Amino acid sequence: MKFKLRKKKFGILLVGLFFLLPMLSAQSQLSFSAKIEGRGQAIILIPGLTCDAAVWDGTKTFLKGKYQTHTLSIAGFANNPPFKKSSGKYLDIITKNVIDYIKANKLDFPILIGHSFGGFIALNVAIQEPEIVSKLVVIDALPFLPAIRNPAISKEEALVYAKNYKANMIEKANQPEDEKAADQRSFLQFMISDSSKIEWAIEWYMKSDLKTISEIAYELNTTDIRTELSKIKASTLVLGSWIAGKPYGATREGALKGYQNQYQKLSNITIDMSDKGKHFIMWDDPEFLYRWLKKFFPIKP
Repeated sequence: MKFKLRKKKFGILLVGLFFLLPMLSAQSQLSFSAKIEGRGQAIILIPGLTCDAAVWDGTKTFLKGKYQTHTLSIAGFANNPPFKKSSGKYLDIITKNVIDYIKANKLDFPILIGHSFGGFIALNVAIQEPEIVSKLVVIDALPFLPAIRNPAISKEEALVYAKNYKANMIEKANQPEDEKAADQRSFLQFMISDSSKIEWAIEWYMKSDLKTISEIAYELNTTDIRTELSKIKASTLVLGSWIAGKPYGATREGALKGYQNQYQKLSNITIDMSDKGKHFIMWDDPEFLYRWLKKFFPIKP
């Protein structure tokens, strides 16, 4: 991929610039690389925690020939080496890097599609820079994660939970590999229906940097952006899941209400729940996702 940079008297051609653009942020920390494919309006695809960029392969096939996709590989996730954070929060650094990437590439009102952690980043980008994105697609992500378990949770209670969760994740770093994989398999059965894809996700988890993952998980469980959603100007599509909780008493109506409560400050929003997909909706219920993408922005046959 080549980019042409114009100056007053001469032009310079840089190859692979997209690997360097995230370093342009004030933090000068490389938090992701990007793979650019196709032509047209840009769609930035942001994966969830521990996930490889390959999680978007099916979605990219659906979008092929219709949009230019920028698929992010997050440092510390899957096989990607972590970056050394000198200060600040991971969520803030990655958000700033995405904003810098959009500006440096001169992307014209891109669409952001994010899953879980990636959905949170997409929301945060649109909060920080409301004018630079055109649409958001948020897949099973919330502006305050602990509140889906307990809508009345206090910041103090969320902090205690986050500290315990982080400690547990760090402790897992010392587990034998087979035990670590078994624990993750048990967890992912609640998140993914397809057993073969569960194995992919386990492999990505095993290759992730647990220090990075535990810090980001801690931040996600202690960061509340619900009141800031009013700053977002982009049309937003939120697709949630509930079916995994059905054996434990979850209902579609209850899950939808929980999402609506969290997103009530965002005015230009559409929310729907998959009746088939677990957390990884793009894997478990791709027809539902693609049907909504066709409705939400123009996709020619």
